[in-house]
Amino acid sequence: MDYSVFCKDFTQEELLFNAPMSEYTSFKAGGAADLMVTPESKEKVKKALLICKSEGLPYFIMGKGSNLLVRDSGFRGIIIYLSKNLEKIELLNDYTIKAEAGITLAKLAGFAMEHSLAGLEFASGIPGSLGGALYMNAGAYDSEMKDVVLSAGLIDDKGNELTMQNGEMQLEYRNSIFQKANYIILDATFRLSKGDKEQIKEKMLELNSRRKDKQPLDLPSGGSTFKRPPGHFASKLIDDAGLKGYSIGGAKVSEKHAGFIVNYNNATANDIIALMEYVKKAVYERFGVMLTPEIEIIGDS
Repeated sequence: MDYSVFCKDFTQEELLFNAPMSEYTSFKAGGAADLMVTPESKEKVKKALLICKSEGLPYFIMGKGSNLLVRDSGFRGIIIYLSKNLEKIELLNDYTIKAEAGITLAKLAGFAMEHSLAGLEFASGIPGSLGGALYMNAGAYDSEMKDVVLSAGLIDDKGNELTMQNGEMQLEYRNSIFQKANYIILDATFRLSKGDKEQIKEKMLELNSRRKDKQPLDLPSGGSTFKRPPGHFASKLIDDAGLKGYSIGGAKVSEKHAGFIVNYNNATANDIIALMEYVKKAVYERFGVMLTPEIEIIGDS
């Protein structure tokens, strides 16, 4: 594939050929992408999309890569990486903030706290970007993005810009319209509530402390590996199947939290995928419950 078409409209700083995706994903594993484009503006995001469309180039929109695994064979196409430059955030009024899709949830929650706005405390410890969080309706501690997002600025697959309201996003447990239709999330607006800055900070510290106590944050992972099955908890099913500590290659089911597969010893993407499949099979054979990955896997098989 000819990627030289990008050289005319993008600077050298915005283009990384043969991008090592293990350096850009939280699993710290996987192969290289042919080209990573890091647009410096929303207009450049649109330009990158239109080039991919007109040239028939495969592409993938990426945030912080916290729920993403690239196969060892790599990705033959374009990664449009939003979390390097699209991080602007602003206070629109006493209750509303607007931020670009590349900003981390930690920065988003911190900005809300500094302006004494409550509602995003749950997000402060989630290791992802705003765009990725909205894409999967990320949540923790009984709160989700759908509880606070007001609207989102998007580009459709023809390059048209539009605004979508909360009620149109089909936000459900780890699901949204963005997983079913070709939209690029550029920014989002949040409606929050006035609170006490110190109390908001205290709640964030408490939630992050609970996360640190229960989750294997000292090892690379993709966060929760599987979605919560109806009527069950994935981590309990995996634990009850006796799989804590089970490993394939350098990938292991965390001994601290069975819901996490961790890269404990230079795991390959193949190690991680093989372990995911083993866990799915073992849990199904034992309990008749089929686990669904929360991790998105891309690249050539």
